[in-house]
Amino acid sequence: MGRLVMKFGGTSVADIERIRNVARHVEREVKAGHEVAVVVSAMAGTTDRLVGWCREAAAVHDAREYDAIVASGEQVTSGLLAIVLQDMGIPARSWHGWQVSVKTDGVHGAARIAAIDASELRKRMEQGQVAVVAGFQGIGPDKRITTLGRGGSDTSAVALAAALEARCDIYTDVDGVYTTDPRIDSKARKLDRVSYEEMLEMASLGAKVLQTRSVELAMVYKVPLQVRSSFEAPDAANQNRPDGSGPGTLVCDEDSIVEQHVVSGIAYSKDEAKVSIRKVKDKPGVSASIFGPLAEADISVDMIVQNVSTDGETANITFTLARKDLRKALEVLQGLKDKVGYHELTHSVDVSKVSVVGIGMRSHAGVAAKMFKSLAEKGINIQAITTSEIKISVLIDEAYTELAVRALHSAYGLEGAN
Repeated sequence: MGRLVMKFGGTSVADIERIRNVARHVEREVKAGHEVAVVVSAMAGTTDRLVGWCREAAAVHDAREYDAIVASGEQVTSGLLAIVLQDMGIPARSWHGWQVSVKTDGVHGAARIAAIDASELRKRMEQGQVAVVAGFQGIGPDKRITTLGRGGSDTSAVALAAALEARCDIYTDVDGVYTTDPRIDSKARKLDRVSYEEMLEMASLGAKVLQTRSVELAMVYKVPLQVRSSFEAPDAANQNRPDGSGPGTLVCDEDSIVEQHVVSGIAYSKDEAKVSIRKVKDKPGVSASIFGPLAEADISVDMIVQNVSTDGETANITFTLARKDLRKALEVLQGLKDKVGYHELTHSVDVSKVSVVGIGMRSHAGVAAKMFKSLAEKGINIQAITTSEIKISVLIDEAYTELAVRALHSAYGLEGAN
């Protein structure tokens, strides 16, 4: 039927019994006639334990040795799954990143994939052998093992699917992409299809289903990407759609979506912090003198609001950033006080970002007005706004996050989305 890359995360391979369950999913696809490659993460908790050992060994350690250590988790999983598949009578072998080979740059701990030579893998798959690939890792220019950073197994799987010209099924602990977090709104519905752009926005805005880099890769190389649950019955193939995709959510090009909803989902992120710089001289170059050093410190900012005072001489600048970067940002800004000449620096972590996402927003007016009206009716004040072609995000008090999500989910009629 074609080539298929199946990716299983840490919770899906947490112990031998779950690895046997994964093997049954693989068996189903092999029997359906697919040439299969499987990408696996380390067993749940393994990577954290390995990282902890590195830090215990030395607070400051060689990043190359760090990679050699933390990459071992995926290597164990790949070997165990290969053994289980062989015991079931399915031809299989494990592959480490360097054996494939997944070539990366030399940034240890956060490497980026440069190229994949999948020719040997393709040949073995054509012969009926299942390739079980250790995710999250590759080989750098110095011939040392590299790792791709947190969530890197998703990236490995999509990149491998692109090299093999295959579909990629990401198996996780949820059965698809929902219109919003079902833990917040029980009326959330699973989407059959969502566009690459929508999924990219949702992933970057706080949805934890897929890793952002993996969606970017899938969009660039047009890899059909499907989100499925590893805890569904392994015989769930009988629920497949006519195009061969399973019962989860298919992430695809928007041209493949027949009925495009104006808004497809509501995303939120509580990992936000707000910084305000008060009474800055309102003159050319001031913004560059603030945001340039932040960028050099590898700090990404999101929403930016600048208000000029009534005297026309000073301004207040407010922006948001990831909460984990707040301390570093404050240190950078405090060092700029004499150069920038601001009067006061304040910050808050009691904020969250709530967003509406949908490719239909391009051709429909009134989406923002409905969002603002819905929040106003609930007494929720908007502190900042940012937009793109298919997204509107607002910054609000964190205490109102769940209320805002439920109000917007209802306002856009997402209870009926499917």
